[in-house]
Amino acid sequence: MVETADVVVVGAGVQGASLAFHLACRGARVVVVERSTAASGATGRSSGLVRMHDALLAQSRLAWASFQWFRAWPERVGGECGFVETGFLWIEPADVAERLRANVAAHRQLGVDASFVEADEIRRILPVLAVEDGEVAAHEPASGYADPTATATGFLAAARAMGTRLVQGSEVTAIDAAGGAVTGVATTRGSFAAPVVVVAAGAWSARVAQLADLEIPVRTWRHDTAFLGAPPAVPVPFPVVIDDRNSMYLRPEGSSLVLVGLEDGCEIGGSPDRDTAASAPGFDRRVAERVVRRIPGLADGTFHSAHSGQDGITPDQRPIIGQAGPDGLYLDCGHSGTGFKTSPAVGLGLSELILDGAASTVDLSPFALRRFAEGRLLTADQTYGTGWR
Repeated sequence: MVETADVVVVGAGVQGASLAFHLACRGARVVVVERSTAASGATGRSSGLVRMHDALLAQSRLAWASFQWFRAWPERVGGECGFVETGFLWIEPADVAERLRANVAAHRQLGVDASFVEADEIRRILPVLAVEDGEVAAHEPASGYADPTATATGFLAAARAMGTRLVQGSEVTAIDAAGGAVTGVATTRGSFAAPVVVVAAGAWSARVAQLADLEIPVRTWRHDTAFLGAPPAVPVPFPVVIDDRNSMYLRPEGSSLVLVGLEDGCEIGGSPDRDTAASAPGFDRRVAERVVRRIPGLADGTFHSAHSGQDGITPDQRPIIGQAGPDGLYLDCGHSGTGFKTSPAVGLGLSELILDGAASTVDLSPFALRRFAEGRLLTADQTYGTGWR
């Protein structure tokens, strides 16, 4: 027997979960199929940063719309997403100060509580930082981080309460089509008929899209993170920090740990099926050397643990969102390790695109797949040259 639905979502990470929730809110019959378990891919390894600052304004718009969901989660979704308001600093060297100032001004026009701060103010906000004269930062006092797994499972729990079906341990083996339109999917746990199929499969998205004879420029991107035990000289919590000069970001984890991620040395390519339990050899030494440049007091900390994670990355490190391939096939993938903070808005906008024919709450048009064929990779006017390196 083939089960029928209005929409089949492939992938139960935070993006697929958000979409399922927003579709269910509109009364759509949704089936979410997941090859493993909910939040077991990129979401479960996400660092969970919730911030609006981005050199690409289209991405900041999505983050700003999503922020309203994170800070009002119990009322909008129910339960808890683990959002912690710590504040946020994006630190840059003096030579890009005017670009950062321009981006902060653009974010303020969106409504973001953001300010451009110089070295003395950075030191006041976070005294444990080693800050050079001339360094500048964007400061968002209301930003912070959330729990990615709780966010995804919270969306799914609310969606399931509205009738959504979650089928775990169900790998898609075929995307069925007839007359140039999708008709459903076949999986290792049965077939599901639907006029709409959404690929939200993270690092597996290119593989799934190929089942519909659609080639997409999404490769596997591997990223390591570490947890350090903070000594008394480094009080936790503290503001989330993105430190471009040192190709690093860090945030508190609870009341005694510090999460650190490095933005260079990331591996691109290879199979998404690789194990992520351990980080790359030598990563612990790289983290220790890098983090004490910015927080010298962590030299007296302890190394707690490290692991890897994988997502799908695109040539411009921006997501692919929207219809592509046969009628009824939609993409929500290629978030390149930065999709957690935008997931509420992307899910809402994509649900509008599917059900109404256009996204009205947020603008998803910059993220269409066709930009790659047309040579229109997304770049920011006031870029800092940042990215996974």
